[in-house]
Amino acid sequence: MKILYIPAVQKNLEIRLEKNQVAKLPKKIFLAYSIQYRDLADNIAEQLKQQGIKIQKKQQVLGCSKILNKNNLPILLISTGRFHADNLMLQTPILYVLEENRIIRIPQAEIDSLKARKQTALIKFLKAEKIGILVSTKPGQEKLNKALKLKKHLENQKSPKQAYIFMSNNIDIRQFENFNIDSWVNTACKGLAMDSPDIINIEDLRK
Repeated sequence: MKILYIPAVQKNLEIRLEKNQVAKLPKKIFLAYSIQYRDLADNIAEQLKQQGIKIQKKQQVLGCSKILNKNNLPILLISTGRFHADNLMLQTPILYVLEENRIIRIPQAEIDSLKARKQTALIKFLKAEKIGILVSTKPGQEKLNKALKLKKHLENQKSPKQAYIFMSNNIDIRQFENFNIDSWVNTACKGLAMDSPDIINIEDLRK
């Protein structure tokens, strides 16, 4: 079956930023946006430039995107909901989000809480005896080979862990309680690890 992907872009969305809102931002920023708000991101970027803000880099992001922010610039996110914001919290020291015509800085306490939850997931993994490795069958997310390599690695350690692979098109964390698993390793969309302290992304095991 062939699949056609069509970007859904929000049209005719106009936001005018007041000077007191732009003043919240540093002089150099990284501008991130979800595909729906591409046109708005271009418009906001132009407004910021006119008010003395330099856009060092602009990038479209997904909930699982790894951004290229070598200079650790503060990020302004143009999107909706918290899916994209949660992912970016772990990749920048300062994160702003655009909510209607207001610029909101994410509190440091919220970022620290998310990082602590991530650390909790890592500790659970290290102590776990039974590991569930999550694999998505969705195109672009399927990483079965990585899952198989991880399973083999875990079972060949001096203190081996029991590893099981779980494959699904739609991964539902509400079903986890049906399995006797101590910790879950996610090989699919990274945003999944934001939903439970029992899940750690496979990339985080290599750090």
